[in-house]
Amino acid sequence: MLKQVTILSALATVLVAAPAMAAPDPETFRKQLDAFVESEMRAEKVPGVAVAVLRKGEIIVAKGFGKATVEHDVPVTTDTIFQSGSVGKMFTAVAVMTLVQQGKIGLDDPISKYLPDEPTSWRPITIRHLLTHTSGVANYKPDFDYRRDYSDDELVKQAYALPLDFVPGARWNYSNTGYALLGILVKKASGQSYLDILDQRVFKPVGMKTARGISDADIVPHRASGYQLVEGALKNQDFVSPSLNATADGSLYFSLNDMIAWARGVEQGAVIGSAGWQQVYTPVKLNSGKTYPYGFAWRIDQAGGHPRYHHGGAWQGFRTYYSRYLGDDLSIILLTNSANTKLDTFVDGIAKLWDGKLVATGPRPAPEPAAERRLTTLIEAVRGGTLRQQDVPLAGEGFADLANKFFGPRLKELGPLTKVELTERHELGDDINYSYAVSFGGRTMKAHLAIAPGDKVSQFMIIE
Repeated sequence: MLKQVTILSALATVLVAAPAMAAPDPETFRKQLDAFVESEMRAEKVPGVAVAVLRKGEIIVAKGFGKATVEHDVPVTTDTIFQSGSVGKMFTAVAVMTLVQQGKIGLDDPISKYLPDEPTSWRPITIRHLLTHTSGVANYKPDFDYRRDYSDDELVKQAYALPLDFVPGARWNYSNTGYALLGILVKKASGQSYLDILDQRVFKPVGMKTARGISDADIVPHRASGYQLVEGALKNQDFVSPSLNATADGSLYFSLNDMIAWARGVEQGAVIGSAGWQQVYTPVKLNSGKTYPYGFAWRIDQAGGHPRYHHGGAWQGFRTYYSRYLGDDLSIILLTNSANTKLDTFVDGIAKLWDGKLVATGPRPAPEPAAERRLTTLIEAVRGGTLRQQDVPLAGEGFADLANKFFGPRLKELGPLTKVELTERHELGDDINYSYAVSFGGRTMKAHLAIAPGDKVSQFMIIE
């Protein structure tokens, strides 16, 4: 979403091809899935979960677990309405593609054609740049007021006031602001809101009967409540203004049944046809000529030697995921009402029950002392609350302050760093991405570090 960036580390784009495993016994799989989901919900204190697993469009599992609304003891069902988070971006991308096919928008049109009075530095930005997060448009600043209502023009001006993170097309950096701008641009180009376009051209045609935009005011049957953990206690989601719950970076309501209909539509090439979907699934090419494994609101990589297309989302006490494993003709949909859900743990756990090769990793790479020293220095700087923006120059404006605020107290609590072990190394675009298992006494966490050309840090993250 525009408001909370969900950072998910991308995987390698090239793996050795391998045949898909035969499908497991459905009944055994369902029992194992039930036990796994219920165990993980308890461990993470997730109130409610809805899960669907489809193979070749046929439902293997479609089930709710736990509570949609804790206060009223309402169970999750396949009709329960969740917020989309950034899974909603794939719908925005399809809305744009419908206009491209009508000739109302060109993917390589400058956005200034639809959003005038742009800063000079913005003039090279195209619609394709916004769709692929290669525009350089920064996320709104941490002090952005999410309780204030903004008009579309005000949101555009707020975005224009932010310096670009990089020259358009030079890098990939997840930009919720860019997708919010796409929604405004769609309205300018078509005369309809992106929600109206989705309702008419996507939701109804594929059979998403209850999907719609977020509204706190409307009566929405089966609506779940969003929750977050605050010092281990379950709390309701924070309030956000109506206008910021209507932006195109992921402000949708949908149920598991809606997402099952969507998954079938995606598999059948619905709405925009095979040529349109081919563009959606094409990894973006950077100015350097290298590709980055992201298309139009889909992460593009591999699992078990075959393509995997997927995306997650987080917003207002909800976390969601949709993952397609093309080699196994498998789709996994996960909808939860906790801001603290470990999406990868749930989705990878379910995929592993189906076919362990879908989550298998290759041999661990050889240690790289220079990268390890860089990571250790950053961790110690955050622990002391002294990380500077120049230490992470490509991680986004204000990242250092956020890291000191959110990671620092936790690292102090954990104590000294006792072990650093490199688990994965990938080249993504022009960057080298490292994943580590980092230990603090008896507690092991994940850390991610990305180094861009010029030996500049472009990503630094510590994950429980």
